[in-house]
Amino acid sequence: MDLKDLYRDVILDHNKRPRNFGRLEPCDCAADGNNPLCGDRLTVTLRLEGDRIADIRFEGKGCAISTASASLMTEAVKGLDRASVERLHGLVHQTLTAPVESALPEGLGKIAALTGVREFPARVKCASLSWHTLAAALAQQAAPGASVAPVSTE
Repeated sequence: MDLKDLYRDVILDHNKRPRNFGRLEPCDCAADGNNPLCGDRLTVTLRLEGDRIADIRFEGKGCAISTASASLMTEAVKGLDRASVERLHGLVHQTLTAPVESALPEGLGKIAALTGVREFPARVKCASLSWHTLAAALAQQAAPGASVAPVSTE
């Protein structure tokens, strides 16, 4: 099995059986994400213990890339502190937007399965929607009294 087959299998698996799917009630913070170009919509809810993500869930409807990305993201960030989440988000963004021939950065784990979207620039927004929505949820929690902020990847 070559690397592209492995990556495709990871995406298909997380699309068919998304991990951490559903809504956390109660939650400490949440945000809604929307990609109007393809119709992907999701909500990220999370519970914090101090500065660490104790639990995270997502719900919504989207394409296979969007759903798989959200599923992979929730697995990757559960248990991480904010600084680690920001570093990982930066790595993911760098990976998704780098030229196709670029080497993959270390530390992506299963998230590396999303690198195939580099060949299809219009799909980068599908893969990054959940990450932008998570960032909005964490920013909303940092501003006490703020309401759920919608995120758009237009």
